[in-house]
Amino acid sequence: MSSVYKVADFVLNDWGICAPGLHGRDGWGGFRLGARENAHAVPSIPDFIPKLQQRRLSPLARLVFNAIDQCLKPGETLPTVFSSAHGEVGKALEMLQMIQAGEELSPTAFSLSVHNAIAGLYSIAYHNQQEITVMAPGLDGLAPAFLEALGLLQEGAGQVLVVLYDEPIAEFYPLAPFKLNAEFPCALALRLSLSGEGMALRLRRAPECLDDREQPVQLLPFIDFLLGDSAESGLIFEGRGWRWEII
Repeated sequence: MSSVYKVADFVLNDWGICAPGLHGRDGWGGFRLGARENAHAVPSIPDFIPKLQQRRLSPLARLVFNAIDQCLKPGETLPTVFSSAHGEVGKALEMLQMIQAGEELSPTAFSLSVHNAIAGLYSIAYHNQQEITVMAPGLDGLAPAFLEALGLLQEGAGQVLVVLYDEPIAEFYPLAPFKLNAEFPCALALRLSLSGEGMALRLRRAPECLDDREQPVQLLPFIDFLLGDSAESGLIFEGRGWRWEII
């Protein structure tokens, strides 16, 4: 039997979801069935963000900001961990197409195409001078972001914000062999601590999985778990397995 060992216990104090056509947790089940129909809906932008900064926000960044806004009080800042398989890779493709067409690129366009672009815009808009980490977890899915956040909590942070986000990538990019592509654009923000009110969770390293399917992009199955009736969820990809349990 494969060994399973405890990694950490923590509390999910609050969380928010945003996807095109969905703002908040209500209606997630029905939304999942028709998500592709709303894939091009333009999400709103939190009112407090200045107009100059609003113009810099891509549709994916708007989703991220809306999810974050569901977890933070006005003027509040927290250490934050961002995690995305691809980040703003769509903007990078736009730049390549501009080069192919012989158009000039602006420094702003380049700065908004890098993997930590949304985190940088967040730090400016929210006046957040606390520690911000940006991750591209690859085959390890959601777990690295949680481990980073739990490390910050163990070092003394009272609460940490974890932001998970992705969107479908253009057909220009090859998906094989790892198929790290989201079904539709989605952002999930989670407020974590070691104690307090909320959903008590346990994260374990688990080579085996509760689900026979492998989950290359684990964001949507994890939301299903948070809103579902099951007390545990196993997510695995390429032999890298993790288990979340409600305790």
